[in-house]
Amino acid sequence: MSFVKFVLESGGAIKPLLISPQDLSGPSLTNPSVLVVDEKILVNIRNVNYTLYHSELNRFEHMWGPLTYVHPENDLHLRTVNYIAELDDNLDMIYYSKIDTSKFDTYQPQWEFVGLEDIRLTNWNGKLYGIGVRRDLDNVGTGRMEISELEFNDKNITEISRHRIPGPLPDNEYCMKNCTPIEDKPFHLIKWTNATTIMKFDPNGKDSEVFITTDYKPGYNDMRGGSQVIRYKDGYLTLIHETELYNSEQGRKNGTYKHRFVYWDKDFKNQKFSELFSFLNMKIEFCCGLCAYKNDFLITFGAQDNAAYIIRVPGHVMDNFI
Repeated sequence: MSFVKFVLESGGAIKPLLISPQDLSGPSLTNPSVLVVDEKILVNIRNVNYTLYHSELNRFEHMWGPLTYVHPENDLHLRTVNYIAELDDNLDMIYYSKIDTSKFDTYQPQWEFVGLEDIRLTNWNGKLYGIGVRRDLDNVGTGRMEISELEFNDKNITEISRHRIPGPLPDNEYCMKNCTPIEDKPFHLIKWTNATTIMKFDPNGKDSEVFITTDYKPGYNDMRGGSQVIRYKDGYLTLIHETELYNSEQGRKNGTYKHRFVYWDKDFKNQKFSELFSFLNMKIEFCCGLCAYKNDFLITFGAQDNAAYIIRVPGHVMDNFI
């Protein structure tokens, strides 16, 4: 089903998140996150230097397959920079500013993917953080979540600290990504959804503690992180994605992304899943943002790595859907 169609027919709204092309570092905006701080709607918007080609109907493959990154001929890296914007109550943009990361970007990237990818915004202990994955610190693309503290000076946003989050010992996982912050539990992330695995890390990046709160439930696809984990009713709510990977007729990699809500009780013990859905009935979609706003909910998602959207879901509509 199309979740956006359902929301619009139920009185909700959708807006594209747009930044003037002359201010961008690449052609595409995607995978935004949203957070409400002091009644202000903040979004992080990922800007990439490539465009993603995907053959939605599996009819016209690129020479490299139906799912292909098209990057500049003179730069084989897939680069990410991030912008913070503030929205008004109508979800229109008031201003935007590129995050200044110059204090920490003093090294030569060693891998194809460069920058902090798929940031989730969170507010812990009165400080604004962006949490995403970085894979450019070695020549094999080892991925770890990183947490960056962001400071506002008028409308300028600067990264003032950066910590790489270690995995649980022996910390030998190749690519740890899509771990999602828990709204009211500083320095806690959901590492896996099924079985629910929570990771608590030292904010100075020294070590991580992992504990499991639910048993594995068979019959579900590979559940991966998506939005932040927020308080909802008497428990917690998040949006996760499931990826179905398969080969095209020519034997090349292809995939479909679907989403579902996951609800836990206050102790992260009992767990319920919604039905699978798509935002726009496209195959490549990804959600990095979920938050409560007044009596509604705000959800941000990217489509085809080429478009960024925010939707406003009336509270009763969310309740009924879940």
